[in-house]
Parts: sequence; C-alpha cells; structure tokens
Amino acid sequence: MYDLEEEKIIAKVNEKKCKTVLLQFPDGLKTQAGHLAHKIEQETGALVLIWFGSNFGACDLPIGIKSVNIDLIVAFGHNVYVKEVRGW
Repeated sequence: MYDLEEEKIIAKVNEKKCKTVLLQFPDGLKTQAGHLAHKIEQETGALVLIWFGSNFGACDLPIGIKSVNIDLIVAFGHNVYVKEVRGW
C-alpha cells in the first residue's frame, strides 16, 4: 500500500485556497485516483481533475495543460526522491 499523503495534500489545497487541482499518477497508482479526488473535493471544495495520460516520472508534466486554469498539480510516483548533501 502506498502513502499518498492525503492530509498533506488537503492542507496545501486549503492553505493556497486552490479552486482547481490536477492529480497525475503513474499507471500502477491510477486505481487510487478516484478515491483521492473525491476526498479532496469533499474536504476542500476544489474541483479535482485526474490526468489519465502517460506519466514517465516526476518531470513528465502534462503538455497543453496551460489552457486550463490549474492552481495546483500533484504528481505521484512509485519512488521517493532522496537528495544527499553531495547532490543527487
């Protein structure tokens, strides 16, 4: 089971007063999208969109999304990035 940090996302949406949030998942986590989107909408009132296109990593943000007014993009991955003092 993955920790999607639901409460952290909800707190950020409320803090920033986001009206529209985009969730982006890799294929293996897309089954969690509906549950998380519903929870965020219920607890914040924000409209939550789910990107079901391809996703090949944290730097692979949706192309053309600029045409939609998105206040926050939450991109998920399977691995944690760990930055050491020496660099990546």
